Amino acid sequence: MSNFLKMHQYFNTFVLTRGFLIALLGSLFIYLDTWDISYFWLNTLCAVAALYLLLKEEQNVWFWAGFFIGIFWFWWISLSFKHYGMTWAIPFSILIVSFIYGLLFWSIAFIANKIAAKLCIDSSIFPLVIKAFGLLGLSYVHPFGFDWFKPELMFTNSYLGIQKWQFAIILLSLAITIAKRHPAYLALLFFSYQPTGSTSYTIPPDIQITCTQIPVEDKWKENLHTDQFQIFLTLIDDAIHAKKSLIILPESVFPVFLNRSWDLFEALKERAQKINIVTGALYWDGEVPHNSAYIFTKNNVQIANKVLLVPFGEKNPLPDFLSDWVNEVFYDGAVDYQASSEISDYTIQKDTYRNAICFEATSEKLYEGEPKQMIVLSNNGWFVPSVEPSLQKILLQYYSKKYGTTIYHSVNMSDAYMIKEGTVTEI
Repeated sequence: MSNFLKMHQYFNTFVLTRGFLIALLGSLFIYLDTWDISYFWLNTLCAVAALYLLLKEEQNVWFWAGFFIGIFWFWWISLSFKHYGMTWAIPFSILIVSFIYGLLFWSIAFIANKIAAKLCIDSSIFPLVIKAFGLLGLSYVHPFGFDWFKPELMFTNSYLGIQKWQFAIILLSLAITIAKRHPAYLALLFFSYQPTGSTSYTIPPDIQITCTQIPVEDKWKENLHTDQFQIFLTLIDDAIHAKKSLIILPESVFPVFLNRSWDLFEALKERAQKINIVTGALYWDGEVPHNSAYIFTKNNVQIANKVLLVPFGEKNPLPDFLSDWVNEVFYDGAVDYQASSEISDYTIQKDTYRNAICFEATSEKLYEGEPKQMIVLSNNGWFVPSVEPSLQKILLQYYSKKYGTTIYHSVNMSDAYMIKEGTVTEI
């Protein structure tokens, strides 16, 4: 009977509703961006309210808040299954991801309660501070290497800052306000204030960032490649005619081993005499495949291989004996891509760019050394229509703000843009 009562407290309507509301407030910034609604005051209010309500709650509500956040933030991950003919797996994938984040949130509240009880600390502020530290550290927890969940991301387009010290001030202010039961302590939030950028930026006139619209189902059909490749070559020719000095094409826009496709390779080399070209394609090193960027300049061709591979999408993060079985059963025996061991920088006309291909551009590792400029190539065709392009863009804004990196983002199946000091300029 006691076990039934313990389980019941997690499934009563009031608990579910509170968890859902907290998750909704903590996710609204993604959906507002998707709907092209941008109000800094609204993002600020929703984010602060979500954290305030969460810190007040017990561990059963924390579980459901994390569970629904997993759905609101990452339901789109499951869309990739439809491209493998496994639509049946979509609801299971959503549930697994949501349960993982529910468990992470529950663990924070559970640990806070256990520590307070073990130390026999009666103060109401102590468990709140432990919970706050848990939220502060959540961005360092990467299930299966997937690191897109950062609670401070809620403040990217708000009046409060995204640096760790600013997020710590926000959490501390809310914890004290709850413990002291007085709104005056919310004034501490002003110490995390981040002036909003009023400057608008334009894409350098000599740079052409391209956006393509090739569905995933068509992208890998060899009988369509001739027509598709001609479209991309025409884009390059148009950029040459427009006197551009650099054109950027999306991830794997040429879904072939470009270093083995001699006619196409030579066609790009020929055009590189008149314009610099950065394009996504595959690379075969004689043993394993790579997801790569090819940089064609007048007298040189450089290949920059991807460093961080998409968990399950490009490399199976499970132990070898499980990985081989999953690849055989779910991916028709496909071989994992091979990651490069080193981050690549390249120089085009005296400007240095950090190479980043899709997923890795949203990872902290790619910003080591605080690169001034980054070229990102993406293919969002696996996840559209969904909120994935918006979440990806907000993550790039976050890193642009944090490290001062100007990002040029060429994309297939969603908008392309430049981000400078966290400000987005669309093509």
